[in-house]
Amino acid sequence: MGSKNTVYLTQEGLDDLKKELDNLINVRRPENIQAIKEARSLGDLSENAEYDAARNEQAQIEGRIQQLEKMLENVSIITEVNTDKVGIGNTVSIKYVDDDEEDEYKIVGSQEADPFESKISNESPIAQALFDHKVGDIVTVESPNGNYQVEIIDIS
Repeated sequence: MGSKNTVYLTQEGLDDLKKELDNLINVRRPENIQAIKEARSLGDLSENAEYDAARNEQAQIEGRIQQLEKMLENVSIITEVNTDKVGIGNTVSIKYVDDDEEDEYKIVGSQEADPFESKISNESPIAQALFDHKVGDIVTVESPNGNYQVEIIDIS
């Protein structure tokens, strides 16, 4: 599935990255340049905490801009979602074989992963175990805390 540099995103994830990049370039960068100018006008730069803070922020902003631009160059949009077997972009309902508890996860690219929204990275152990399996399959998930089994209940 693509090269190591490929960044898998849903359209929503791509839109979010573009918004963040736009905000960094058109809002944060100009604000930071102004903060540097103001700090510089205060005089002695060797003892100027405002100047140091503004320069550190500048480095963070520029680093994130470069990171986002590189990601956007290597983006692969998740469009067609096959519901026959698990893949990136699917929402998968699973049941833990040990305790009958159920969970639902959306499998997304690593940049969009958010456990609080039940969005898991395509690189996570559970997603890796689920890939290419069908409803009714029982798969073993290898985790640092030991292996466990889950049954795929639904793929959407």
